[in-house]
This record gives sequence, structure tokens and C-alpha cells, in this order.
Amino acid sequence: YGIAGSTNVTGDQVKKLDILSNDLVINMLKSSFSTCVIVSEENKDAVIVETEKRGKYIVCIDPLDGSSNIDCLVSIGTIFAIYRKVSPDEPSGKDALQPGRNLVAAGYALYGSATMLVLATSAGGVNCFMLDPAIGEFILVDRDVKIKKKGNIYSLNEGYAKYFDPAVTEYLKKKKFPE
Repeated sequence: YGIAGSTNVTGDQVKKLDILSNDLVINMLKSSFSTCVIVSEENKDAVIVETEKRGKYIVCIDPLDGSSNIDCLVSIGTIFAIYRKVSPDEPSGKDALQPGRNLVAAGYALYGSATMLVLATSAGGVNCFMLDPAIGEFILVDRDVKIKKKGNIYSLNEGYAKYFDPAVTEYLKKKKFPE
């Protein structure tokens, strides 16, 4: 899973697992007959599905997010968003440039000691599934997930805190050090 010697479109170092994951996901999506455009963090340009295999969905994906954490045994995952093609024109990368309110579904999968899928759909809220390796299927484990209105824990990657907007910095200060 070593470094492949290149960077992706967001400037991250590409690992061999990134390339393998990207190829696998794109090939599976292309052969699903459901997609017409695939936008991946690992590709400079959108992938346009062959005419005979085209469906009506645009998938935007980071096939293997967090691959730089593999050496640390930290969970990694896949992040995705799915739109319906609205333009009557030939598919292109522009089809993915839609507002979030047009999402059909979005979510992520986490790979670690267990495989979890969190799926948000425009019709069904947010649901969590766990992969049951004994039967090879995802089982619904938490239905209609919501964030609590008030909590006593916050979690944030402050690695780039020096670049945060001053209003965000002030907000975080108030949360960390309430008076």
C-alpha cells in the first residue's frame, strides 16, 4: 500500500491502495448500468460511462478517504454523493455541478474492525448499516439518525486551526473554555 509517486487533484499523495480502490469503484459503477458520470478525487477529469452502459445517475466519490492513515491502523472509508442527471445533453463533468438539495443520496462507508455504511437519502433520512460478514449483507442497525440539539462533546480536527476564519476560532474558544 506504499506511495505511488503522484498527487491527486486535491494535492494528496496517492498510495497504491488509492489507485486500486479508484479503479475498482469506477469499474463497478460503470458496469452497474446505473451511472453516466463518475467524478472521483483520484481523477483529474470526470469519467463518462460508455453509451451502452449508461444510467441516469452521477456519482461523486472519494474511493478511499484517509489512506494516509493506513500505517496508523486508523479507520479509512469511502465518501460518496449521488445526483440524478437533469440535463438532456450528452453526459459531462458539468452534470455533477448541482446544489446539495438535488442529492438523491449521500453517505460514507467506514472500514475497520467492522464495516459500517451510513446512508442519507432524500426520501428516507439517515440510516446506519453494518456488514455482517457471515451472510455478506448490510444489516440496518440504526434508523433515522439525528444529531442531538445539544451535547457536551465536540470533535474537530484542529490541525489547520491557524487557517480558520476568526469567527470559527472564537466559536471554538467559547466551546472549549465556557465562562
